[in-house]
Amino acid sequence: MPNYQKTKTACYLGFVTQAIAANFAPLLFLKFHKDYGISLGNIAFISTVYFFTQLLIDLFCAKFVDRIGYRVCIVVSEVLSAAGLIGLAFLPDILPDAFCGILISVTVYAMGCGLIEVLASPIVEACPFENKEATMSLLHSFYCWGSVGTIVISTLFFAIFGMDSWKWLAVIWAMVPAVNIFNFATCPIVPIVEEGQGMGIRQLGKRPLFWVSICLMVCAGASELSMSQWASAYAEAALGLTKTMGDLLGPCMFAVTMGISRVIYGRYGEKLNLIWFMVGSGALCVTCYVMASLSAEPVIGLIGCILCGFSVGIMWPGTISISSKKFPKGGTAMFALLAMAGDLGGSIGPAIVGKVTQSAGDNIRAGMGVGLIFPVVLIIMLVIMKNAAVKTDHRSKTD
Repeated sequence: MPNYQKTKTACYLGFVTQAIAANFAPLLFLKFHKDYGISLGNIAFISTVYFFTQLLIDLFCAKFVDRIGYRVCIVVSEVLSAAGLIGLAFLPDILPDAFCGILISVTVYAMGCGLIEVLASPIVEACPFENKEATMSLLHSFYCWGSVGTIVISTLFFAIFGMDSWKWLAVIWAMVPAVNIFNFATCPIVPIVEEGQGMGIRQLGKRPLFWVSICLMVCAGASELSMSQWASAYAEAALGLTKTMGDLLGPCMFAVTMGISRVIYGRYGEKLNLIWFMVGSGALCVTCYVMASLSAEPVIGLIGCILCGFSVGIMWPGTISISSKKFPKGGTAMFALLAMAGDLGGSIGPAIVGKVTQSAGDNIRAGMGVGLIFPVVLIIMLVIMKNAAVKTDHRSKTD
């Protein structure tokens, strides 16, 4: 009897790896600026490279993963993630240009994280677990706990050993994907669909409901990242907190509430209607953005930021679960395109908030006010999806 719990554990650690890669380098941005003399404009480019690389990997997965094989690709994802984190510790000092060394390292582990993002969900979806929706939500909660762990442990490490010891910590964090290489190499992996049976990009593109799923993922990524990327700056600007406290009360608490949301659905998901749960989450998300943008009390605005994590928690894994049910033969192409849409939303959402904030004279509340458009569109897409499901059920009954 295959041990699918080992598969689940490997995927959990895969999402923790992704969280480490996404959250560790941003904690060092000011250190890079100070030690290597890298301009703040170039520092901001590091995040752009990370997300753009993931977008390219999403496209790669849609075309080639089925030919290469899931096991090879997921093992490579952990190898690249470990190599990139280790490279971050050494390449900036080895290469003549430190910025080039950082970008190479970020690109390498972003490739690994892009593969994890696309492959971990279908690997778990293909396993014979009873409640797939709840399992998917629980899987994605490990990204949240990984984010919290990365921020808290790194902050404590720097407080004890000093910021100059960051290279040691980069190597320590690299041990997580290094250990997980063995897990993915030995755990049972079932194909999401039979060979040659999966839908291609063109087939998916002809389905109007698939485009609704794409819109859902764009809005899910934008709703989540628009708040989480600006939560620290909001905590500092609105409450006058230090950078450390801003990180702990902003993105860290955001990740905690997001993880709680996913665990709750993971535990009680079989008793809840996923679409209505997501509609309620979307409504709460709109309320949170209103609190952050309009409240005269900074503490209420911060509460809005933190609660927003709870509201967006189900959006990404919920959209994957809905799409998996609507397109059971969607295969790797479907998961890759959904991941690409989520990454796209995660790129454009914070950029729009930042642009509006700058245009409003560095008024971050104005930027947050524009951010609420994403959960509003998400609710509209969910209603369309729900109506389509009702029509399908009605036709099947009359037939």
